[in-house]
Amino acid sequence: MDSSQMSTSNARASDATPDGMTTNRRIINVTHMIPFDPRMKVSDTEGVQWELTTRRGHSALYSGIRSLDAEWNNYHVGFVGPVFDEEKQVESSHLTNDHKKSLEGCLAKFKVVPVWLEDAEHHGHYEGFCKTVLWPLFHYILWENATDGREEKINWEQYLKVNSRFTDKICEVYQPGDLVWIHDYHLLMVPQMLRKRIPNAAIGLFIHAPFPSSEIFRCLPRRKEVLNGMLGANQIGFQTYSYARHFTSNCTRILGYESTPGGVDCKGSIVSVGPFPIGIDTGRIEKQRKQPEVLQRMNAIREMFPGKKIIVGRDKLDLVKGVIQKLRAFDKFLSLYPAWQNKVVLIQVTSPALTESPKLERKVAELIAHINATYGSLEYTPVHHYHNNTGEVDYFALLSVADIGLITSVRDGMNTTSLEYIMCQQENYGPLILSEFTGMAGSLSASIMVNPWDYTGVAKAINDALLLPVEEKRVKHMQLLKHVTSHTAQFWARSFIKELLSSLSIRDQTNVTPYLDIPTLLKKYKAAKRRLLLFDYDGTLTPIVNTPSQAVPSPHMLELLQELTNDPKNTVWVVSGRDQESLQRWLGKVKKLGFSAEHGSFLKNPDSDKWINLTEDIDMSWMHDVDEIFTYFTERTQGSSIEYKRSSITWHYRQADPEYGAFQAKECQNHLESAILPKLPVEILAGKKNLEVRPTLINKGEIVRRLLTNMPDVDFVFCAGDDRTDEDMFRVIKKSELPEDIYFCTTIGAANKKTMAGWHVATSEEVIQMIRRIVMHENGVSNSEVGES
Repeated sequence: MDSSQMSTSNARASDATPDGMTTNRRIINVTHMIPFDPRMKVSDTEGVQWELTTRRGHSALYSGIRSLDAEWNNYHVGFVGPVFDEEKQVESSHLTNDHKKSLEGCLAKFKVVPVWLEDAEHHGHYEGFCKTVLWPLFHYILWENATDGREEKINWEQYLKVNSRFTDKICEVYQPGDLVWIHDYHLLMVPQMLRKRIPNAAIGLFIHAPFPSSEIFRCLPRRKEVLNGMLGANQIGFQTYSYARHFTSNCTRILGYESTPGGVDCKGSIVSVGPFPIGIDTGRIEKQRKQPEVLQRMNAIREMFPGKKIIVGRDKLDLVKGVIQKLRAFDKFLSLYPAWQNKVVLIQVTSPALTESPKLERKVAELIAHINATYGSLEYTPVHHYHNNTGEVDYFALLSVADIGLITSVRDGMNTTSLEYIMCQQENYGPLILSEFTGMAGSLSASIMVNPWDYTGVAKAINDALLLPVEEKRVKHMQLLKHVTSHTAQFWARSFIKELLSSLSIRDQTNVTPYLDIPTLLKKYKAAKRRLLLFDYDGTLTPIVNTPSQAVPSPHMLELLQELTNDPKNTVWVVSGRDQESLQRWLGKVKKLGFSAEHGSFLKNPDSDKWINLTEDIDMSWMHDVDEIFTYFTERTQGSSIEYKRSSITWHYRQADPEYGAFQAKECQNHLESAILPKLPVEILAGKKNLEVRPTLINKGEIVRRLLTNMPDVDFVFCAGDDRTDEDMFRVIKKSELPEDIYFCTTIGAANKKTMAGWHVATSEEVIQMIRRIVMHENGVSNSEVGES
């Protein structure tokens, strides 16, 4: 596509939608590279002129994005990459500032915003972390030659730095209402970085590579950071259902997040996860395959191999593309089916890989030499290998003239060669032999599926394909063609955006809890004469930990609580599900601090050392029946345990296998609801990796009700919690007769978390930071000195 064609296609975005209505909707598409190869021409009269040609590779991606032009204003953010002048290739970082500005002006006409990177940044990001760490891992290749710790640290820092650069550029062009669509593993930290900068941004992420199972992905040292970076998106798309399932499993097993049929529950916010198989631009392929030059080249190829059946393979020379497996299978085919010797040729085209592998090239050459020496002659060469980037004419001619398309990738994400082969076989009906490990395998069920490691099986598939009756070939081809022409690159792009808009619509329909208004809180706190401050413990004053006994308070947090209780205007309570002993051991040194233990079963007033048992008159015989059920599931769920309290009993499964533990918890809850609830005055609380059974009449809300009754003159209330049990506190406060402007019910978690609270903060650390703000503000320290939370 030349520059005049590009300006025409991009101009459509600002005109009108198909129904004639103008639109200002924008998508900011973010890819590692911009979609153009810039070429610089310098003349004495006209100065610097830029010629933009469509970048080779990822044509399906760019076709899908361009198809949205009719309804969206498409903007594009990406790294410039190498720039060509009339003599040689130069790095974009070596351009003068004037050249950069002139190129930016040229790209701006096509709504392309370039990201400029220094050589060290690009090397550490792309050749370092992307290609030596992420790419092998995503393709199930563990690192044989691990880099030293210093180099690994530098590459990770450069990966973060480049992702930050992209985030800065997105923020420069972002407008409220924009969709941001981020592509592939080069930019996995951008969603989280952008979410922190623009909390309400609509962010989609699509991974074009495979995504590995948790057994492989957990080998990544930065696994938590990468997963959390991805979870900044509203929606994450993958090539196949299995890749999407692998991602949710990783989030469950590594981060401890719950998964749902629609995605991952990330701190109360659901991140949609799903498969979106990519397609190709069938209109472009149909036009190109019918060019006169292609037809001429097809005739030339047939003349080169008269009377021969032609098998075509076209791959990058990467380990995962299965070229070695293909050659060994072809060797096995000629050995097991000698009747096909001198009648079948394999034309294998391998384009150079991004990272050269002399060892792989040597092995390929040795296998080809062995096959040709064993089965060839002066008149017959079984394997013809072309190790270069073929032009489109040769490529489409080969796909069109072939009798079999052979793809034996051992791991592949977006393999569009298979789709292009199907488009080019509309007259010949040549069968497609496809590795079951490609991302397209699940979509192309009418192809002949093979395990590339089973050389005998692949050899048999080749023989079967050659002997397939014409009518059966036609039927299989029509099934494949129907899928390819209906699931195009355009369909892929529209499906992803449609699903993203749908998920955003659902999110918008839920109540979004605003972030805690700290300036107003400080103002109300300062003016109040009688204050009540209520804090949950786990997940509020301390982070959630895998082992409950390790949730030890920090010295800093204890100092801040003491500062609060020292103020005579304050009444401070910790209202927790913890037992008396734990609260006393961890927080007992804080003077004038009130305690409620076991969800309101026990009280200790701020001015007393005596615990009050509120369950003395309640029948607790039900605990034996619950204990039997919990014991049954503990024996059958490795890593689970039972915690006994005086008024409740809890089954923990945080250290069990995440998926099996969640399954067992549902089974246990169903059993409790059918066997215990109908006949006993108890309720079941499904918490964070636990099930708790407690008396119905005892809860945190009752404690808050008692405190408010004893403090009729209270004129400031702050209540913070993260769990379902804390909703009882929020509910009582909201239903009280207190004016709305004097209480601040605050949940810890995502903004769209279902809650009775009127405010939210994201983490327990922000709760501590807020307490620090209160203490410092009360002591006369300004907000600027304290710092933003």
